[in-house]
Amino acid sequence: MESLVFSAITPPEVVLSRFEVCHTHDLEEARRCGERIFCENRLRNLDTKGAINARFYYRGLEGIGVGRLGFGGDVTIEPGTVLDSFYLIQMPIRGQERIECGDQRVLSTSNMGSILNAHVPFRINHSNGTEKLIMRVDRSLLERHCQQHLGRTLRKGIEFQAGMPLDTEQGRLWMRMVGWLYDSLSANDEHLPPLLYAQFEQTVVTMLLTCQPHNYSAELCADGPSIAPSFVKRVERYIEEHAHEPISIVDMAEHAGVSSRSLFTGFRRFRNTSPMLYLKEVRLRYVQEELQRQSFGATTVTAVAFHWGFSHLGHFTTDYKRRFGESPSETLAR
Repeated sequence: MESLVFSAITPPEVVLSRFEVCHTHDLEEARRCGERIFCENRLRNLDTKGAINARFYYRGLEGIGVGRLGFGGDVTIEPGTVLDSFYLIQMPIRGQERIECGDQRVLSTSNMGSILNAHVPFRINHSNGTEKLIMRVDRSLLERHCQQHLGRTLRKGIEFQAGMPLDTEQGRLWMRMVGWLYDSLSANDEHLPPLLYAQFEQTVVTMLLTCQPHNYSAELCADGPSIAPSFVKRVERYIEEHAHEPISIVDMAEHAGVSSRSLFTGFRRFRNTSPMLYLKEVRLRYVQEELQRQSFGATTVTAVAFHWGFSHLGHFTTDYKRRFGESPSETLAR
């Protein structure tokens, strides 16, 4: 069964097609490529008479990396050492893998992804005909966000449930985000604005902590203390002054000296919105001001939108028209 996540956007065979890093029939060359992207590993072809046909596509950002890969044969992958600095999310487009992660066992298919936790030994039995999406998330990035949401230091590392159902409500929410992310990174070249990198990172980490069960899930979902209006105003000023920079929830919370959870509570209670929606509204206003200043032909709506961190032009145009009663191109033409 093939995943349908890309049926309406980027076809599976086009995902990251401009970012091929390896295409080989040689097992050792495939092993070395996997080592450069992930870690030391032992790669074994279970069909001694059949050659592999490995193809790896990978695009690294800063705190995350995304890829698509398949080995074109039945192979077993074992790390030379446990993952230390990152978590690895795997989502088959087609085919299946049998994964052993510590004492957990997962049959990974198009309906069941998997997460390899940092510091946990694993083995992957990759079946012929399998192709999968992978996402690498730096451990330090994930723990920093989790600590900010909780407002305290973590007692131990984050441990996710190894199996990741993709056909549940939470799984479908995750895969819609994955589709948007891979679509954006497949279509755009390497020179993306820093604002977009920060947006991609924050979206992935927040969705992962929200959608996939882990040892801090219950605490993250609990109601937290409220925030005083003075802190809300302080963050509003911070957003106004730094909207041109890659601002994250973590940055806002650290500036205010509160947890991310408290920040969300304060904005919901006193502003009836969220910090990121407030940031979007501020950036929309700055886009309007820049379009009004520019003469027609001196710039484009796309250039201004990208400069202010709006990567999806369709959504941007809809939000802009709802906010200002006209399209951004109409503002620029006036």
